[in-house]
Amino acid sequence: MGEERVNEDIVIGQGAIVSPLAIIGKGVEIGAYSIVHAGAEIGDDTSLQSHVVVHSGARIGKGNRIFTGAVIASPPQDLKYKDQPTIARIGDNNIIREFVTVNTSTDLSDETTIGNNCLLMAYAHIAHNCHLGSNVILANAVNLGGHIEIEDWAIIGGMVPIHQFTRIGCHIMVGGGFRVVQDLVPYMLYGRVPCEPIGVNTIGLRRRGFSSESILHLREAFKVLFLRFDNIKDACKDLEDRLGDIEEIRHIIEFIRLSKRGLTTKRKTGREEED
Repeated sequence: MGEERVNEDIVIGQGAIVSPLAIIGKGVEIGAYSIVHAGAEIGDDTSLQSHVVVHSGARIGKGNRIFTGAVIASPPQDLKYKDQPTIARIGDNNIIREFVTVNTSTDLSDETTIGNNCLLMAYAHIAHNCHLGSNVILANAVNLGGHIEIEDWAIIGGMVPIHQFTRIGCHIMVGGGFRVVQDLVPYMLYGRVPCEPIGVNTIGLRRRGFSSESILHLREAFKVLFLRFDNIKDACKDLEDRLGDIEEIRHIIEFIRLSKRGLTTKRKTGREEED
């Protein structure tokens, strides 16, 4: 009741406004009072619940579920933005919960991007020029500043603010409510106040099929990076000399070498005991 079947493949709810200049795939459902602007693209089998707004810069892939009140591809909250037709590109099979906001990029040299199979919980905000990998989870009310990069399989706890230009490594987990202002080394677990690495994300890695040997290597990397050396360059050299043939260790070293904001490290409260 209250639904209009435009053709056999597209269902539009009561009061929804869909521009004839939008590109809509097969099997798409657009909920009541949602708005899809001209130029927006929505891939096959994607569903929009009620009151979703999809702006013209949206490039949404297949099989996504977008919940009530989400706003996709709205203009960036950046004073440098000059009303250019910029893009927010979303992959396949993502779940975007209530009132999530995704901004387009500031200019035509870049896009805001979200990979595949991500879960963005209610009230999360993805600012301009952010790049999220696949299988990323942002819990409720996570707020990303502009130009943030998040690698695959990262999990960010609820209400975490992340400073612009920060890089978040793969397979990390950040507890809820912690403030992130510098890069987070891959595979680690972060918590405490202020936020710091507290160990390897062992449970998450086991769930994703990492071997016990790989986890032991990463535990050694944690000790070298955050307990044994005061100088991160010396720590990286030690890791490279001893464990540089291991894929995860190579990724950590490359991630650190590319860091521009610096790393979130342990507080200097005296040398801690290694387990």
